[in-house]
Amino acid sequence: MDRIRIIGGKPLKGTVPISGAKNAALPLMCASLLVDEPLELTNVPDLVDIRTLGLLLEQHGVSVDRSAVGRMVLNGKGVHNTTAPYDLVRKMRASILVLGPLVARHGKAKVSLPGGCAIGARPVDLHIKGLQALGAEITLSDGYVHAEAPKGGLRGAKFTFPQVSVGATENLLLAASLAQGETQLINAAREPEIGNLAECLNAMGARITGIGSDCLTIQGVERLHSATHRIISDRIEAGTYAVAAAISGGCLTLTGLPDGILDSFFDHLIAAGVTVEQNPAAQSVTVTAGELHGVDVVTKPFPGFATDLQAQFMALMCLSQGASMITEAVFENRFMHVPELMRMGANISIQGGSALVRGVDDLTGAPVMATDLRASSSLVLAGLAAEGETVVSRVYHLDRGYEFIVEKLRNVGAMVERVA
Repeated sequence: MDRIRIIGGKPLKGTVPISGAKNAALPLMCASLLVDEPLELTNVPDLVDIRTLGLLLEQHGVSVDRSAVGRMVLNGKGVHNTTAPYDLVRKMRASILVLGPLVARHGKAKVSLPGGCAIGARPVDLHIKGLQALGAEITLSDGYVHAEAPKGGLRGAKFTFPQVSVGATENLLLAASLAQGETQLINAAREPEIGNLAECLNAMGARITGIGSDCLTIQGVERLHSATHRIISDRIEAGTYAVAAAISGGCLTLTGLPDGILDSFFDHLIAAGVTVEQNPAAQSVTVTAGELHGVDVVTKPFPGFATDLQAQFMALMCLSQGASMITEAVFENRFMHVPELMRMGANISIQGGSALVRGVDDLTGAPVMATDLRASSSLVLAGLAAEGETVVSRVYHLDRGYEFIVEKLRNVGAMVERVA
């Protein structure tokens, strides 16, 4: 199993192009199940999760063409299988997003309960309740969700999410596009990736309004058609490289980043003493290291501080002056990186859903183990600043969500390599 070896202490300088967003690409790929014409996606990142979902869609009967770099053409004309098996679904939680499109267009679905990073329960009950509101009959049996649309197909309805759920919002948005009548999704998630999905569906002939708000209105249509759509840039990748600049004492320009997509995160970086210069016209952000100060963080749904950047920000706070209280309010099991950071000399104590980080003068390189996608990136970041050698094992987590991370870091001066 591959590992990443890092020799820390070198300030990073240069430009990092930000890849397409994994969290936007996955639901967009599932939209291919709604249409019997080609859906062309551009700015597609080369990631394990993308390949895994591609295999799942292919076994449903979708043709997936990735012959051109950064481009994917999916055609759902040949969909014949409405079962999503455990062997594929267990690898990635986003696989549950095939449920809504399959029921909406094909009238039924049998989808295994999903896997993915072990960062909390993340139940699928909101996906199920939302589809039931649209008229689907759903049962759970032998680890599978069995769903069937009523005669005549799904029907529009008003559904209020008891708490914000990105995945459930995406699933219902996909399903409601082909439901009869009007659907209102109240207290819907507002993440940019959801807006990107809604814009793509509209390009395919859907009628969705309220994009960017917590109230989405969908006028169901009889069928969708072919479209070409560009995947937005990955704000989590961008935030990770912003921390890389700050924690290494360097300066990085991040390109391809739309304005406003990371405002809350950048506000916290600035409060911590980091210089952030945004250039909306060029869709770029330049991050320059400064004297770090402890800043408190509470993770929240968008537009708040993203839970997917909590581990990376914690790595930065390990080297700040003073203390930082980091509260995880989205997932209940997202501090698994803490013991690994402490192996490198961090001073962190966990108190329920919060972690108190007391800044130290230096971190020391050590062998550490990645436990989930974002935790693995926090260990790489800590290694960039640590004295000596850091070896991160179980880096298959990184391969799920960071495109060419070793190459991108090496291009801006990091001493990092991937070893078998």
